[in-house]
Amino acid sequence: MTVIVGYIIILGSVIGGFILAGGHVGSLIQPVEVIMIGGAAAGAFVVTNTGKVIKATLGALPTVFKGSKFTKALYLELLSLLYDILAKVRKEGLMSIESDVEAPEQSPIFSKYPMIVSDHHAMEFMTDYLRIMVGGNLNAFEIENLMDVEIETHHHEGEAPAQAVARLGDGLPAFGIVAAVMGVVHTMESVGLPPAELGKLIAAALVGTFLGILLAYGFVGPLATLLEHKLNESTKMYQCIKVTLLASLNGYAPQVAVEFGRKVLYSTERPTFKELEEEVKNRKGK
Repeated sequence: MTVIVGYIIILGSVIGGFILAGGHVGSLIQPVEVIMIGGAAAGAFVVTNTGKVIKATLGALPTVFKGSKFTKALYLELLSLLYDILAKVRKEGLMSIESDVEAPEQSPIFSKYPMIVSDHHAMEFMTDYLRIMVGGNLNAFEIENLMDVEIETHHHEGEAPAQAVARLGDGLPAFGIVAAVMGVVHTMESVGLPPAELGKLIAAALVGTFLGILLAYGFVGPLATLLEHKLNESTKMYQCIKVTLLASLNGYAPQVAVEFGRKVLYSTERPTFKELEEEVKNRKGK
C-alpha cells in the first residue's frame, strides 16, 4: 500500500508541477517512446539475468505491494515456539523432540504456532538444525559455522532480485536517452516541416529522456531498495533462530536462550521481556 501511495505522490508532484507551469499533459503521452524504453529495458533484463534470477525477480516483485509479515506478533510466536521446544528438550532430553522434528505438521508443539508453520523456509531451517542436534555429535562452534554459511547463502539468493531490479533502474536513463536520440534523428529528417510541427517532434523526443529518468529514480530504483529491506527482515528471523538454538547448545536455560534470540531482533518489532514472558505463560495455559 505504501508503494502505491508513494507512486501517487511522485506522479502528483511531477505532473502537477508540469500543469501548474502551464504544460499540457497530452504532450507527455508518447506511446512510441514508452515502447522503445520499455522494450529495450525488458530485453536487457532478459540478457543480464539467468532464468532462475528472472523467475525469482518476478516472484519477489508482488511482495513489495504487501505489508511486512515480520511483526511483533510473529516474533512472539517464534520465540514461544522455541521456548516450548527447548523446555521439552531440557526436561525430557533431545530424543524427546525427534518425532516433532520429523513430522512438524503432526506435532502437538508446532501445531500451536500456525504463523511459523506456514513459513516453509523458516521451518526447514529450524527443524534441520534441531535434527542435527538430535542425531549428531557436532559441537556448538561447528553448528554455528554451518548456520552462518546457510544464512549467507539465503542472503545471496535473496539479493539476486534486488540487484536485478537495481541494474534495470540504472539502465533506464540511458534507454531514455536512446529514445530521445531516435526522436531527434526523426526531427532532423523532417526539417522541412513547419516550426510548429518540428516543435512537437522535439517535445516528443525529450519525453524519452524524461520517462527514462522518472522511471529509474521514481519507480524502479525504490523497488530495489525495498526488496533489500524485505530481505534483511527475513534474514533477521534466521538469526533469531540461530542465536536461540546456539544459546541452548551452550547450556543456557530455555528462558535465557529465548532472551538471546529476542535481543537480535530489530527494536521496532522486538517484544519486551515482559511481553515475551506473558506470551509464554499464556501458551502454557492452552
